[in-house]
Amino acid sequence: MTITNFLGYCCILNYAILMVWFLALVIAREGIYRLHSTWFRLSPQQFDAIHYSGMAVYKILVLVLNFVPYLVLRYSGPF
Repeated sequence: MTITNFLGYCCILNYAILMVWFLALVIAREGIYRLHSTWFRLSPQQFDAIHYSGMAVYKILVLVLNFVPYLVLRYSGPF
């Protein structure tokens, strides 16, 4: 397996994790909020902001650390 293929599979896996996170919040938001609010004092607005920010940071990191290097290696030559 080449590093290009590895980065491609990492990108797919990370976006799958991001989609599971999103779907979990859409489907079971209240249950997740109840669980987290027992550990931390969070308002519903803080809970949403934390998860939205976390998803945004995760997505940016996947783009910068997986997708961009994949594109560079894929289109720069035979590696």
